[in-house]
Order: sequence, then structure tokens, then C-alpha cells
Amino acid sequence: MREALARRRAAAGVLVAAAVIGVGIGSALALTRARSTPALQRLRAQATWRAGERRAPDFRLRDQTGHLASIDSERGRVIALTFLDSHCRQACPIEGRLLAQTERAVGAGTRFGVVVVSIDPWADTTRSARAFAAKSRWTHWQWLLGSEAQLRPVWNSYHIGVLKTPRDIAHSAVVYLIDVNGFERAAYLIPFSSRDLAADVRSLLA
Repeated sequence: MREALARRRAAAGVLVAAAVIGVGIGSALALTRARSTPALQRLRAQATWRAGERRAPDFRLRDQTGHLASIDSERGRVIALTFLDSHCRQACPIEGRLLAQTERAVGAGTRFGVVVVSIDPWADTTRSARAFAAKSRWTHWQWLLGSEAQLRPVWNSYHIGVLKTPRDIAHSAVVYLIDVNGFERAAYLIPFSSRDLAADVRSLLA
């Protein structure tokens, strides 16, 4: 009986993961189609947009320090916006390391930062966010927290699929690069090249 229940749970987990992977594949196809204009090829992501073409959806959430943060409040900096679970032990730590490599490649003293929107309102805390950032060796970062009701509209506005399972949280994995004026300029599926992302950051800062 227990073995049958375990098999059913495993099968359900596979189906949930497949659903989110489907979201990711759909996003990948959309991102690939978005990159059809030759003028956009100077950036190296799966999808790119012209300056002023696609304003990043704004939101207001508290970060790990309790301060209210928004896309508009980040004007003047290039932002790598992503969606992570601080308790994840699979893809999220890989992305964390890639973003740290990007920070180092861009260099200290630049107007670049990592902004994370939590995809785990059930367990993410300021403490777990700080631990994840420390383990990833980030320098300039914010981890935005909130309830599911606060976070889900943000996930939806950035086309992030999130499905909670009994043992894990399956979610889409993408990084958006937002320019100094608050416009989306590029999107990268995970895993990405930290060298390419750093080159694109430097291009937008130039």
C-alpha cells in the first residue's frame, strides 16, 4: 500500500514538473520568436527588445531589510530580475552562482544589481534569503518577499509559472535584464552564460 502511494506521489510530482517545464518551453519559444529583428542582435540573450519598447511591469514588495522596493525605485541601475526559492537545492543555487560570476565579470562599483522575487511565500524568510545570497557570494542584491496573494500577480506579470508540490516548488527559470530607464531589454533562460549576461550589462551601462 505504501509503495503504491509512493508511486502515485512520484507520478504526480513528475506531472507537476512537466507542467512547469511546459511553461518554460512555452516561454522559450516566445522568447526565441521575440528575437527576430536584426537590430536587436547586439544583446546575447534568447530574447531582446529595443530601448523604450517594453516597460518592465512595476510592483511594490518588501526586501530582506524591510524596505519597500519597486522597479521604479531602481531607475538609474541595470537590474537582473529573477525568481528564486531560497530553500531550493537544485536549479536555484546554480543560477545563484551564475549571477555571482556575472557580478564579478561586470566589476565592482558599477550600477548593476540582482533583484530576486521569491517564489516560495510559504517558507522564504529574511534569514533564508540572506543565507542564500551569502552562499551564492552576491554583492549587490535584494530579495523581495511577500504573501502568495502579493507575489502571484508579480509572477503572472513576468510569465513565471509556480506550482507547489508536497516536497518541492516547481517554477519557470528566467532572468530579465532591465535597463536604467525601467525597460525590459533581454531575457535569459537558465542555465545562461555569465559572460554573455555580463557583456549585455556592460553594453546597457555604456
